[in-house]
Amino acid sequence: MAGFHYEKNLPHQQRAVDAVLAVFDKVQIKECAAEENPGFVFAGSLLQDNIAAVQRANGINDAPLSGKNVLDIAMETGTGKTYAYAKTLFELHRQLGLFKFIVMVPTLSIKAGTKDFLKSEALARHFRLDFAGSYGQTELVLYVVESAKTKAKKTAAPAEIVRFVQASDKQKIHVLLMNAGMVNSDTLAGKTGDGSTLIKDKFDVPLQALASVRPIVIVDEPHRFPTDKKTWANIEKLQAPFIIRYGATFAGHENLLYRLTAVDAFNDDLVKGIRVFSEDVQGDDGTRLKLLALDGAEATFEVGGKAAKRTLRLRVKDPLAMLHPAIDDLQVEGMNKSTLLLSNGVELKKGDSLNPFSYATAVFEKMLRQAVRRHFELERELLLREGGRIKPLTLFFIDDIEGYRDGNRLAGSLKSRFESYVKAEAERCLQTEKDDFYHAWLEKTLADIEATHGGYFAKDNSDKDEKIEKQVHEILHDKQALLSLENPRRFIFSKWTLREGWDNPNVFQICKLRSSGSEISKLQEVGRGLRLPVNEYMARVKDGGFVLNYFVDSSEQDFVQKLVSEVNRSVAQETVYTALNDELIARIQSAYPKESKRSINNALYDAGWIDDDNQFVNNGFAEMKKRFALAFSTSGGLKDGKIDHAGRKANKVAMRPGKYEELKALWEAINQKALLRYDIADEKAFAKLFESYLSENKNKFSESGVRTVQSQIRVHNGLLQSVQQHSVDEENFEPVCTLRYGEFLRKLSQVAFIRMDTLHKAFYRMRGDFDITRFMNERTIHAIKIGFNRWLLLNSFTDFQVGYTHVGGGVHPTKFTNAKGQPLAKVNAADLGVQSDIQREPLPQYLFDSVFFDSELERENIADCQVQEVVVFTKIPKNSIKIPVAGGATYSPDFAYIVKTAKGDTLNFVLESKDVPDSAALRAEEQKKIAHAHKLFDEISREVRVRFTTQFEGQKVTALIRQHLQEAGERPE
Repeated sequence: MAGFHYEKNLPHQQRAVDAVLAVFDKVQIKECAAEENPGFVFAGSLLQDNIAAVQRANGINDAPLSGKNVLDIAMETGTGKTYAYAKTLFELHRQLGLFKFIVMVPTLSIKAGTKDFLKSEALARHFRLDFAGSYGQTELVLYVVESAKTKAKKTAAPAEIVRFVQASDKQKIHVLLMNAGMVNSDTLAGKTGDGSTLIKDKFDVPLQALASVRPIVIVDEPHRFPTDKKTWANIEKLQAPFIIRYGATFAGHENLLYRLTAVDAFNDDLVKGIRVFSEDVQGDDGTRLKLLALDGAEATFEVGGKAAKRTLRLRVKDPLAMLHPAIDDLQVEGMNKSTLLLSNGVELKKGDSLNPFSYATAVFEKMLRQAVRRHFELERELLLREGGRIKPLTLFFIDDIEGYRDGNRLAGSLKSRFESYVKAEAERCLQTEKDDFYHAWLEKTLADIEATHGGYFAKDNSDKDEKIEKQVHEILHDKQALLSLENPRRFIFSKWTLREGWDNPNVFQICKLRSSGSEISKLQEVGRGLRLPVNEYMARVKDGGFVLNYFVDSSEQDFVQKLVSEVNRSVAQETVYTALNDELIARIQSAYPKESKRSINNALYDAGWIDDDNQFVNNGFAEMKKRFALAFSTSGGLKDGKIDHAGRKANKVAMRPGKYEELKALWEAINQKALLRYDIADEKAFAKLFESYLSENKNKFSESGVRTVQSQIRVHNGLLQSVQQHSVDEENFEPVCTLRYGEFLRKLSQVAFIRMDTLHKAFYRMRGDFDITRFMNERTIHAIKIGFNRWLLLNSFTDFQVGYTHVGGGVHPTKFTNAKGQPLAKVNAADLGVQSDIQREPLPQYLFDSVFFDSELERENIADCQVQEVVVFTKIPKNSIKIPVAGGATYSPDFAYIVKTAKGDTLNFVLESKDVPDSAALRAEEQKKIAHAHKLFDEISREVRVRFTTQFEGQKVTALIRQHLQEAGERPE
């Protein structure tokens, strides 16, 4: 089975990497001893200036500089923070020569997951092959400090620490992995040794030996390392030049460099959405059981709710049904003066409460049955998915461990009931299943139902049962085996043990069978299933509009409200704008769709709140916030529908029967693969283009080495905010040489696709303007590649022409069709738009039965096209038609219309909708991309008659279609 495939340069992860690297801009590096990391010299206030610049670039204005050597990266659960810091290690090694790192994790379970990740061949292959030009054969060597199994007194430093400290091969990245318990141990403090074993011939205290190599320390889950506690004090004894903390939760920030909030993660589709199934128990009158006191012999409960309260006492072995008749098969197992233990394993402390209705057998069984049934529905959809099957997992959190592990011996046990539901559901599906693959999958399920599930509980660590050991190994350490289509296991049971430090990208359902007994973070609970899934080839799938099903009992009716509230609390403090810019205008227009850029500008200018340069004056920003209050509501944040109650909104949209056939010819024509052709005479002409780019950018080859940053804020729907920022890219070229001339030319040639001799001649002819030999580093290579690609786009159709060549072969499957070219019954709603209008019926000619859109202009197009000649029209799904444009980017239009003319033939109409006043308001890049689209559709029109146009604000699609019919002579004026 192929290993996991990691994607490189994902923007949200790359921004985290770039943020750390930017701290070291213009730093002076000094070599140290063979076993030590190099040293840094930050001249004057350079360090503080760099950190402040990164914060400005990433829109962070609420986390002041701390003056400490701690750098913070905040990334929400499921967005790949472990990968982000792994890549950061490679970059710090490549760019600064750092080769010794200590990764500190809070718990053994997180340590096990981190170990598996960093040691995986898949990760090593990813950095070796996908970044061959950057990292070559660089190897990450992992040293894991484990607790000694023997109880005998330890007299020597752990061997892994000795090996790590003494390592001197600077071509490799040496990483020491430790958990909090180990850094606090007497072993590392040197209290267990007698001084007879030395490290580097001079240290008998391991912490001091580690400090001597000047390690960079990575801290995972920083909220588990309070800065006023012993563990943090011991981390500081490592005397790291820098401590870099990565986490979703912080007790307080120190030099926050980058923040990817939960809102960003949900709104930007970096994680699954969430659909919550909660039980509504008839007769639940709000009664709750609150533990008031424990004396070791009796437990005192307060029983009541909205009605009168009463006090009852229970002893060991007393059933909880004495407190409330809704509770089945639960009794007091034991107690002391601080803790009450129930027979299901739940521990209660003074002040804890229980909902008696969540312990009713009827609720338990309904949740179990529903989760199993939903799993099979989801499973069929994902396993029959075009382009790579996805095997979904369902995770059950339970308290009845005995009922699961010993289920074969207990009649009516959790295990026996669960297996009966799986059997019944598989048999039901098998009766009507016609697909050969899924039919065989169901037969395999029925042949060995026990093989479909497995569990992990704390006591399993000491269990020697071979079958249990295999389950635990797969669940904890072998994701590939668990996700293999050869493996029928897809149901996992645990008792909250997997809540932190474990995740699997293909968890699509979490069923919380009965309360955990404590109030914890809702994001933490759902975090085990937020990652985007991988398919059978272990490749991440991003375009599915995936949703995590979460099942809770009647005690958590407010789960959605709490989760949304928790997500929105993660939004950063509001940015204070000094000028009216495009970002701010986009934010206002999201809340006030009828406002144009011009009307907003005029309103503010006439009120005296901005000057001629659009700078805010006379307290203009504060006044503008009052004028456009909806755009600045503090209740905003999460996009509608990303976390929702089950059944409120479909994640699939049905295609209307028969409509696709009328669209087929146009759809297949615009889905043909096309290659961009640069109409450049010869290599000499191309060389002149490259020299023109160098000439126009020669001023960027300066002594400053200043890092410039582009940022963009994209706000959806006013109250529902989403922040996206471009990565921290270098536009100026820094006068630092880390490469020889030949190596520099070779690497630049590989990434920019320019011949080495062409590069050499161009740099030679430009030597009077700048000396390239002073700028030969990886950053220059990256900047030239990005800059020249952008220059090619902006200068297309002026300095050179482009054309398109169609590539033969089939076009199916597409977003609308399967591999055989047959129309799909349903498509992903997320592909058609992030917003929906369930109140409005789409026009009869529309391809789908529901309205999904991304802007107000698109909603109007779907619901208000009054042209009787239009036979069928559709929103073009995201990323379905990728028109290649100069410089390597792509472009996709928004709508397609089939129009019958008066002559009885067909006019195909493709539309790009832009919510701006006119073409002059478009960015130069957008104007060029639209020009490419015109070029492509002109060539397509030689075979299929297509008109392409752009719609601006205030223009009705009805008028545009009629205009084109008149121009074509197909309709009287």
